[in-house]
Order: sequence, then structure tokens, then C-alpha cells
Amino acid sequence: MARLFGTDGVRGVANADLTAELALALASAAVEEVADRGTPPPGPVDGVPVARSAHGTDHRPLVVVGRDTRPSGEFLEAAVVAGLARAGADVTRIGVVPTPAVSYAVAATGADLGVMLSASHNPMPDNGIKLFAAGGLKLPDDVEDAIERRMAGPAARRPVAAAVGRVRDDSTLVDGYVDHLLATLPGGPGGLRGLRIVVDCAQGAASDLAPRVLRAAGADVIALHADGDGLRINDRSGATHLDSLRDAVVAHGADAGIAHDGDADRCLAVDSAGEIVDGDQILALCALALAERGELERGTVVVTVMSNLGFHHAMRDAGIDVVTTPVGDRYVLEAMRSGAYSLGGEQSGHVVFLRHAGTGDGLLTALQILGRMAETSQPLHELAKAMTRLPQVLVNVRGVDRARAETSDELRAAVADAEAELAGAGRVLLRPSGTEPLVRVMVEAPTDELARDVAGRLADVVQRALR
Repeated sequence: MARLFGTDGVRGVANADLTAELALALASAAVEEVADRGTPPPGPVDGVPVARSAHGTDHRPLVVVGRDTRPSGEFLEAAVVAGLARAGADVTRIGVVPTPAVSYAVAATGADLGVMLSASHNPMPDNGIKLFAAGGLKLPDDVEDAIERRMAGPAARRPVAAAVGRVRDDSTLVDGYVDHLLATLPGGPGGLRGLRIVVDCAQGAASDLAPRVLRAAGADVIALHADGDGLRINDRSGATHLDSLRDAVVAHGADAGIAHDGDADRCLAVDSAGEIVDGDQILALCALALAERGELERGTVVVTVMSNLGFHHAMRDAGIDVVTTPVGDRYVLEAMRSGAYSLGGEQSGHVVFLRHAGTGDGLLTALQILGRMAETSQPLHELAKAMTRLPQVLVNVRGVDRARAETSDELRAAVADAEAELAGAGRVLLRPSGTEPLVRVMVEAPTDELARDVAGRLADVVQRALR
């Protein structure tokens, strides 16, 4: 049986791959696994205070559940809640919220588990289930594997009478999340006064909260794709489709544009001229800001293998060390926690500020970018000069057997030839996607023309070798 969990939870086409039956079984198995492992004592986790005090070996598990705007989230939430309650867990639903709000609420309540129903940047037919452990951290691989084994084993336990879980709604946790975000703003509340910002909410989970947070911070806000229409989530909008945001920033004479994905754990930006500021540039400007304030722990930032070589050069020149991990914000977070680092992230716009959050948070990232603009009185295009991007080309090769990507001798030879051709002036990365049925080919080179040529040839080899 193929592994159920990918790099960011369980994903699939809702009601086809990801069914109510699967969601119910997964929820029950997760509660049983967490309960059998025991619950750590309460205490602050990465700067987020843990409020609940009813911990001990005999306490009832508490689970926080949120979802994005996808229509399928309604029936999947019902199935997840049923699975949790039937396993004896009490459930707190917090409604349509960004994924980081669930992480925050888990830590703030001292819950044992968090569940977010979202497929992040994927199109609307897809949905997903993300699980958070106590403290608001994503589950380690070994716990996910244990949950899968439980699902394949004997039927879940069935408590009865008063032992079944109870379900309630609590919107105050969302208000607490908003207050937590605003408290991180450089310059304090109202620190964004004088800035006009366009925010693209991708018709997703941040459709209400992103404009609300930015307005509370003092910005003049134009909200884009913010109807919360889950049928159009990520549809030519948000962090994966920046054209409409670029146009809107220029048309409104805005100082900057902010783009989130469907569950708002990502943030990309656009400067006043409509030029894109990607995750590497955001990390670079934030790393320099934290270093200036003495808040960049151990003078180090954590990134993935996808980060541009230009980022590495900029950090070297600034005297900042770089730790590199596999792709996936969970791996970035693991490295950050094990090394006691304060900043990490991905080129895609997942950025983790470990002093303030236990996961990537798009709204938090937006506040740090805009707050830096306000405190330095510099436009975003100047701040983005913290690094110079090397031309980078990414090709997604679909319709191939991604499982053989790392074992094909033909691909290994093709990559070796490409690296020899670049002769140290660029690099090649070929990897199967952890969330989509495709293989990614990434090439960096001194010129865009050379990067495209090498990437195109490698993509052809992938298509031929993995048919």
C-alpha cells in the first residue's frame, strides 16, 4: 500500500480519493495514536502560550478543527468531527480559517491535535487533511506512519455514554489569532499607516482575515479575490497566479501587493511596479531585518534545496549562515527546531518565524514585509535588492511515473551531463513532487536562455525515461 501521507498531509480529489469514510477513519486513528502516546505537559511553544491546564494520563483528548472555503470541506469536516468524537475526543471547530490559525489555536488551548481541511494551493476538486500535534507543530513522519498502521489494523475503539466526544464552536480563538499577529508587527499597532496594499486572498481561507488584519494594522487595503467562493479557490488567483495582483497594484497605485494561497500558509509579494518578490527575496529581506535587530538566532536561516543560488550568495555576503533541507516546510521546521534557529522557509512563500509561529504563516509574513517597509521608509523594490536572483527555470513534467525518478540510471546520467555543462556556474535539481503527480526539473544558470535550454532537454529525458 502506498504511503497515505505526502509532504503536507493527505491530499486527493474530494469524494473520489479523499472520501468521507477515509476522513472518518483517519481522524479516529489519529486520536487513538495521540492518546496512546500520552500528552506532553503544558508550556509555551515557540512563543505561543499554552493555556489549557487539564493535562494528565486520564484527560480527554482535545482537537481543534478548521477548514478552507472548498465546498467539499463541509462534508469532510463533518466526517472528521464524527471520527474524532467517536474515538472519545472533544472537538473545537473554529470554522473557515487559514491553516496557521489552527496551529495557533492548538498551542493556545493546549489541544492534543489539530486538523485542517485544505489542499493549500491545489485546484478546487482537491482537498486535504493536515494534522498538527500538541503545540501546533506538524506531525513527525513516525507518528503519521503509526496512524496509517492503525487504519490498516483492527477497528477503532468505540467509547459509549459519557465517554464519547463533545463538539463545540469557538470563534474567540480566531480573534486571539488576529491579536497575536498584530502583536508581531514592527512598530506596533497601526504601524502600516500610510501604506496602500492590495491583498489577493485566492478565494480561500484568508478572504476575511487577511483584509481584516491589514486594516487593523493601519493599511489602506484593496481586497482581491476575497469573496470566499470556494468553487474558485486558487483559480487564476493567489500565490500561484500573480498576474491579476500585479495589474491591480499598478492600477490602484499601491505600495505593494500581497498574495496568499488557498489556506494562507504562503505569502508572495509584488512591488509598486508590479514586479514579483518571491519567497527567496522575502527570506533575504527578513533575514537582514532580524540580523539588524539581533533576533536572527545563531546568525542562520534555513531554506530548501529549491532556493536560488542568488540567495546563498547574498547570505554569504551578509555573513549569515544557511542550512539546506529537502523540499517541504515541515523539513524546514524540523531543522529550525533542532538547530534553535529563528527564520526559515521556501521559495514558494512558506516562511516560518519560529518566535511567533509553529508553522509557515502567510499573514504573519505579510506583516513582517510591510512592517519592514514602514520602519525603513524604503519601497519594496529596494528591500528586494537584498539578493540578486540567478535565472531559474522550473519545468513540471506530467504523465510520468514519478516513483522511478530517483532510481533511473538514464536520468542520473542526464543530470550529471547537465551539471558538467554548467561547470559550477549554475545547478540542476530533479525531484518527484510530494503533493502532485509530476516530476519537477529545476535549472539555474548564468543566463535565462541557457537555463531554459538545459531544463528543456532534461524534461525531454524525464518524459522518455519515466513513461
